[in-house]
Amino acid sequence: MAELEARITRAIVEDAARDWSDIAESDVVIVGAGPAGLTAARYLAEKGFKVVVFERRLSFGGGIGGGGNLFHRIVVSSEALSVLRDFNIRYRSVVDGLYTVDPAEFMAKLAAGAVDAGARIVHGVHVDDVIVRFNPLRVVGVAITWSAVIMSGLHVDPLFVYSRAVVDATGHDAEVLSVVARKVPDSGVMVPGESSAYSEESERLVVEKTGRVIPGLYAAGMSVAALHGLPRMGPIFTSMLLSGRRVAEIIERDLREG
Repeated sequence: MAELEARITRAIVEDAARDWSDIAESDVVIVGAGPAGLTAARYLAEKGFKVVVFERRLSFGGGIGGGGNLFHRIVVSSEALSVLRDFNIRYRSVVDGLYTVDPAEFMAKLAAGAVDAGARIVHGVHVDDVIVRFNPLRVVGVAITWSAVIMSGLHVDPLFVYSRAVVDATGHDAEVLSVVARKVPDSGVMVPGESSAYSEESERLVVEKTGRVIPGLYAAGMSVAALHGLPRMGPIFTSMLLSGRRVAEIIERDLREG
């Protein structure tokens, strides 16, 4: 038998390679392991789709962890309670129809819910580009590289992951949509960025405008605000959860019909 150190390396490399070989052709790629992305991942995986979430950082949760200006609570309204119950996330009624949630529990259970439903979450992966086809124009996957490569400034050619749907759930920067706006002018995609705070309007409009941007490409969460120039809403996460659930419903319909 080989020495333990060799067996450790072999176990990691061989099993990860099998996993990546399967990931290479997926039903849905979700970019960003924040609240909208994780919510979408759980609902899509439950429907039997092969889902992979790529997160450039080595953590879950997007903007959840900081709570409200580092106070360890976030807020949801009653419209999101059904999603919290689906993920078994505890909440507390506080004032005027608002409920507070512990950010650590929120992040952990969103991630666990997605994983338990069958979604894969891979950390430290940067989505560098999209894969496109023309006549008709559509997005059919993403180009990926390690976040550490980006941070080091090295030039390394990416690998590709083919998929039937790509979701930009990267948050305020709308990273995937911004790539499409810059590199696929025929798409007509423009990303003006979010506007100043108006919580009530943003909570409503983000959910309303969640959905398909161009064939194969979808927006959820704060990427929707960046795409449509919507206001920001601060540490209330109702629309993030509802946007994740809504984009999952739209993708399910599109993939079943397609």
